[in-house]
Amino acid sequence: MSHERHSPGAVTVTRYAVGDLQGCLEPLQALLEQVHFNPRTDQLWLVGDLINRGPDSLGTLRLLKNLGDCTRIVLGNHDLHFLAVACGVKKINKNDSFSDLLATEDLADTVHWLRHQPLLYTDPSGDYSMVHAGIPPQWDLQQARAMAGEVETLLRSDRFTELLANMYGNQPDHWDDSLLGWNRYRLITNYFTRMRFCSAEGKLDLLNKLDTSSDPHFAPWFTHPQRKMKDQQIIFGHWASLQGKARAKNIYALDTGCVWGGPLTMMNLDDKRLYTYK
Repeated sequence: MSHERHSPGAVTVTRYAVGDLQGCLEPLQALLEQVHFNPRTDQLWLVGDLINRGPDSLGTLRLLKNLGDCTRIVLGNHDLHFLAVACGVKKINKNDSFSDLLATEDLADTVHWLRHQPLLYTDPSGDYSMVHAGIPPQWDLQQARAMAGEVETLLRSDRFTELLANMYGNQPDHWDDSLLGWNRYRLITNYFTRMRFCSAEGKLDLLNKLDTSSDPHFAPWFTHPQRKMKDQQIIFGHWASLQGKARAKNIYALDTGCVWGGPLTMMNLDDKRLYTYK
């Protein structure tokens, strides 16, 4: 178990991170029971894609909201898509499975709660950062936090529906500090919630969802040798085809495709022990 790094005699806290839930409530409950999770003393980190495509989006969000302050959540692309549909700026897709959420009386409260979750979370101790998809090679932690903050500020403002309406699309596909407006925010959002492959300069390939690329210019974002955050531990999800095997130092891939028939994976952040449930 880990110890809070604040003062002698602080409460002992164990931090667990879990992969993409996508509405798979039963496996989450089983893992929480397996590790004897205590919301009064433990933390539950969630890499995003909390809902959609799985069997129980409503029950999953109910559980997470009820857990309260012990959760550390980052938003994934499915969470943002749900927000766009809930706010009426996007039509529901035939494969979406959150109609039960849309029909609830407290939908407005759920939308408010979700849009106040971050895109990037770093533990106060600095030992881990968590993101749904990734952090581009050209950004250090300070810049990544600043970029995430730009989108988070909009998402929490009265302009959030404009952001949601303008976030869809694959262009622009490479970073330039001079990018402005929706092009800037769309690319930032794509980096944090959709990225898998990119070039060393951060140019995105958003079409390939496999675990390898035939194009020598593109590689998994976490494998570029000059990546500025290579010495920092990063937890992410989004990439089920990796099956939890990133094979890179300081990188922990937790999406093992629970919604597609794989296991749900949870990691104790302090001893790095893995727990799975299928």
